[in-house]
Amino acid sequence: MINGAHVIVHSRDAEADRAFFRDVLEYPHVDAGHGWLIFKLPPAEAAVHPTDGPESHELFLMCDDVEQTVRELTARGVEFTEPLTEARWGRLTRLRLPGGSPLGLYQPHHPRATELP
Repeated sequence: MINGAHVIVHSRDAEADRAFFRDVLEYPHVDAGHGWLIFKLPPAEAAVHPTDGPESHELFLMCDDVEQTVRELTARGVEFTEPLTEARWGRLTRLRLPGGSPLGLYQPHHPRATELP
């Protein structure tokens, strides 16, 4: 049976983005060979949202205190591309990976599936 999920982030500068996950976010990782790092992620959730446009996928990192996390990451040189905004489901912002891709960050207001037994 399925026992996990593998998230792929496509990047125009994979080496820089791997360094970001390794050095800035400090995610534990394994080297699958030739510097190809695979990161252990925090507990994760998946949600399916309706769309009338093209199908797409997004990656959001979750935190308990988004303002504190933004301060910590800003001190590490992370560029945030959107101000903090309030949505029904949480407080959110976006940052830019070194390779240029956006990455969402939010503090959820909704119940978290990661807290299920």
